[in-house]
Amino acid sequence: MYGSLRLVNRLVRPILSAETSLHRVTLLARGMSATTEYTFTTLKVTSPSEWIKNVELNRPDKRNAMNTAFWAEMVDCFNKLAVDPDCRVVVLSGAGQLFTSGLDLMDSGVFQKALEIPDPGRRAFYLHRKVRDYQETFTVIEKCPKPVIAAVHSACIGGGIDMISACDIRYCTQDAWFQIKEVDLGLAADVGTLQRFQKIIGNDSTFRELAYTGRKFLSDEAKSLGFVSRVLLDKDELLTSALELAKTIASKSPVAVQGSKNNIIYSRDHSVAGSLDYMATWNSAMLQSEDVVKAIEAAIQKGKPVFSKL
Repeated sequence: MYGSLRLVNRLVRPILSAETSLHRVTLLARGMSATTEYTFTTLKVTSPSEWIKNVELNRPDKRNAMNTAFWAEMVDCFNKLAVDPDCRVVVLSGAGQLFTSGLDLMDSGVFQKALEIPDPGRRAFYLHRKVRDYQETFTVIEKCPKPVIAAVHSACIGGGIDMISACDIRYCTQDAWFQIKEVDLGLAADVGTLQRFQKIIGNDSTFRELAYTGRKFLSDEAKSLGFVSRVLLDKDELLTSALELAKTIASKSPVAVQGSKNNIIYSRDHSVAGSLDYMATWNSAMLQSEDVVKAIEAAIQKGKPVFSKL
């Protein structure tokens, strides 16, 4: 252990001695000037604890259905969270009686606009652009370098599956149930479920059954499939557990955590050899971080490291 520390010091200290002061001043200035505004009509963003943001779907009177404003606000929200130095972990939850009922069928502006375009070719181009926009609504969760923990209570339907499939970790309540609903609406799920869900559960047969039939699956099945990692008694216990997990993650080096997320996603979509090469390139820079020295020193001294804003 001591040999490792000496090696890390030899590698890192020369770099830190020249740059750390300026780096810390820059981080301090960035933190002091952080005035990120999270004002939305369909989302409520709070800070339940240091380094943690809770993004709550906030249309309880509409069962948190996803309307036109929601699709745009999610992109804006997670793009801000991605660069917010005061955020290291995100908890995604829903207000009211259920997590989300999915697409708001009463808000059909996109389909109305499409019907107004007489030429099928131009109509197809318009719909293609809109589908890509909607896909980005949940891809931003995956792109966000901060881990996102989904806390699901009661129903998670249709677009809700697309959304939480893009999250890093999923917890749910005992009464939670899930449904890939799109097949019942005459379409294939098009904003992430068909691309991510099967890779999460690793069971192609069950995945196809759920996608083709649109049947509900309950919390115990979701847990057995590996879609959720914990099932909690009720919403209060769910949010408490999700927040405790978020606090644990937030206490770790943000360089290490965000580097892990980046490489996990890269490795999922690339070969082992290519992913190892990417990892080597990544860590050739990140091993020089001051966080490595702080973590090792704290481990030797049996203390708790405190990491700077990223």
